[in-house]
Amino acid sequence: MMIKAFGVSQFLPTGHPDCFAECFLNELTPGQRDLQVQVRAVSVNPIDCKMRASVQGRLITPKILGWDVAGVVTAVGERVTLFKPGDDVYYAGSIARQGCNSEYHLVDERIVGHKPRSLSFEESAALPLTTITAWESLFERLNISPEPRSSDATLLIIGGAGGVGSMAIQLAKYAGLRVIATASRDVSRKWCMQLGASHCVNHHENLRVQLERLEITAVDYILCLNDTNHYWQVMADVIKPQGSICAVVSAKEPPDLNLLKNKSVTFAWEFMFTKALHETNNMISQHQLLNQVAKLIDQGIVKSTMTEHLGPLSTATLARAHERLESGKMIGKLTLSGFEI
Repeated sequence: MMIKAFGVSQFLPTGHPDCFAECFLNELTPGQRDLQVQVRAVSVNPIDCKMRASVQGRLITPKILGWDVAGVVTAVGERVTLFKPGDDVYYAGSIARQGCNSEYHLVDERIVGHKPRSLSFEESAALPLTTITAWESLFERLNISPEPRSSDATLLIIGGAGGVGSMAIQLAKYAGLRVIATASRDVSRKWCMQLGASHCVNHHENLRVQLERLEITAVDYILCLNDTNHYWQVMADVIKPQGSICAVVSAKEPPDLNLLKNKSVTFAWEFMFTKALHETNNMISQHQLLNQVAKLIDQGIVKSTMTEHLGPLSTATLARAHERLESGKMIGKLTLSGFEI
């Protein structure tokens, strides 16, 4: 059985009719820990745009992008124990494997969660990559407790209205933190406040001055979802002694770690593909956290961050999705439905 997919043969602007091309893949064979998933909905992330832009020359075999999926398990490998055919699932997958912009997709069961029962496939597809990034940033890199509790600890999220920021606000609020999110437009500030931010400040203006207006002299934690180099100096300035900083955007130049020494500040990178890419011993933690967040969603504590649905997967809708992300004005997440069944 040939599988329909949409891929990239060369890097072209989103306005070009051949930006994405229809292609066909050979029948998939699940590995021992693999699930074969019928793709019911996908989302698009900045990593998709980066991977598209990284294509050099013209490829003989198109590159299939896509690292946010919600779908139905149709087959399982010999050693699979966590799922069975017919299960509804959601996951981000691995950049070491083919992306999900296809009819069917293979993924290791250890990085897959059971889809939230209260959400549609489209609403669920908006969540995995950003949920994993936000969860690991907060509860693994910054070592914040994921258990709900009252706390006077403060978290500054630089870039609060995007996909990761939208999940991080909700998870940090659930964990009892006082959340200060940055947003530069009225609509993005409103979005952050609706998700549970205690305050919003403008990342295009002086953060130190704005925090002082809120009677905040320093913060316990910082999650930087924007230009790491650009905000490095101010992060070193407003972090508390023995505080923690986590960043997700690669630095164009090596950041000066000496700026953190006097305060004994901890700095960590977060890359949600690390566990699958290196098959770490704890990669099953992504299965566990996705299941935990699905429960929080079904309990009404956390909500989907889907803000736009562009229709079914096609060359045109994928190009439009990439265009929206490249505009830098996305709030929340956009999704596309899978192929018609």
